[in-house]
Amino acid sequence: MMMSLCCEVLKALEGKTLVTAESLTGGGIGAALTAVPGSSRVYKGGIISYTNWVKANLLGVPEEILETRGAVSEETARAMATGVRKRLEADIAVAVTGLAGPDGDEFGNPVGMVYIAYADALQSLVLERHFSGTREEIRNQTIQDALRLVLRCAEPQGA
Repeated sequence: MMMSLCCEVLKALEGKTLVTAESLTGGGIGAALTAVPGSSRVYKGGIISYTNWVKANLLGVPEEILETRGAVSEETARAMATGVRKRLEADIAVAVTGLAGPDGDEFGNPVGMVYIAYADALQSLVLERHFSGTREEIRNQTIQDALRLVLRCAEPQGA
């Protein structure tokens, strides 16, 4: 299932470049994409931004957002996607931030709260998701939804 989803994404993005900014998935989106032979024609790479320092200093997420809204927020996800797209000079970016467990955060976000952001030259879009399951299940659901979002946004109709 994951391999076929990755193949669909890479085929849909032929002629474009894709980058990732990953927090809770720890590089899982990049790993899934690079399992496909020839993926380097589309996938350039990503930044694993597991800490706020990396989010702020490498992705350009404003400190104010991290301090007032937290790492797990719509604003952070959007800034991660636009930041990685700009820094890695790509056509399209997807970013994920959330809580896979074992605990919630100081902003009251529960385990399973995830934000997935998409950014290209014309639009940015953020989805809020509430996943359940084990840590690994939450991470896998996040990876799949991130890839589905890229696929959906890559379609000419934007359907």
